[in-house]
Amino acid sequence: MSSLNLRWQAAMCVIGFAVAGFAQQIADPDFDTKVEKPAYTKKHPKVSLDEAHNNFHTAGGRYKPFADLITSDGYQVTPGTKKFTKENLKEIDVLVISNALGAPAMGTPEASNSAFAEDECDAVRDWVRRGGSLLLIADHAPMGAANEKLGQRFGIGMSKGYTGDPSNYDVESNNQGFIKYNRENKLLGDHPITRGRNESEKISRIIAFTGQSLTGPEGSEVFMKLADTAIDSIPTGQGNERKEVSAAGRAQGIALKFGRGRVVALGEAAMMSAQLTGPNKMKFGMNRPGIDNRQLALNIMHWLSGAIKN
Repeated sequence: MSSLNLRWQAAMCVIGFAVAGFAQQIADPDFDTKVEKPAYTKKHPKVSLDEAHNNFHTAGGRYKPFADLITSDGYQVTPGTKKFTKENLKEIDVLVISNALGAPAMGTPEASNSAFAEDECDAVRDWVRRGGSLLLIADHAPMGAANEKLGQRFGIGMSKGYTGDPSNYDVESNNQGFIKYNRENKLLGDHPITRGRNESEKISRIIAFTGQSLTGPEGSEVFMKLADTAIDSIPTGQGNERKEVSAAGRAQGIALKFGRGRVVALGEAAMMSAQLTGPNKMKFGMNRPGIDNRQLALNIMHWLSGAIKN
């Protein structure tokens, strides 16, 4: 087993994604979700946070801080408890899908099955083309495989592995999967999402907390670019074995316009959460000090909902 594989095993222990560690990964009850100047005070865009596809993150669970934050910003958030159809989707403005799975238990082989039926993928694609907005978040294995079919409808490719960077990681955490994106290392792209609506909303530094890498279609824009030193560790299907390949040229944050609609794809989910994990209740997500992940969540929603026009 390579040293990188050993580091990935350590990373999995740290962030608590092993099946036995699910209970250790909880929403931070002390995270401040108040927005002093909400983007929406008169109209309130309708947001559906998917919970119908064995989602690891839900509005009442690990994504409660995200749901509460955007509610404070003026969005009307409801759990999405039904399969995707033309009729269901026409009632909402923004669809948020975070870590859908092919089976309820992440540790089973079936979790890698597609989380979505073919007709659901078609319904979401057609809805976005007509003007809907999609935030598709698919983390490390098995989430990449479970979300691949839907991503393909928009030209988004998923590595279906684990991504780390030995040269651009959060040294304090000692986890090479905690990748830093900032102005200094030039991995944070110039995009309306990172610029915000004014100087106070400008993003300077964010951290992704172990996910997968993505590719986007022609015309898409990368705002979280992986460095040439980034590496994908991809399960081979043979026990715990993984192959290691360069993730150069890939990304963990992509934005694109699709027909009259918009899509943001993220290769990591915890960065939009505010969680506590492990016996020491380590903060990871929007609650981690010294980063702009909280503003990133707001800016992504502003771009998807049209508060950021360009």
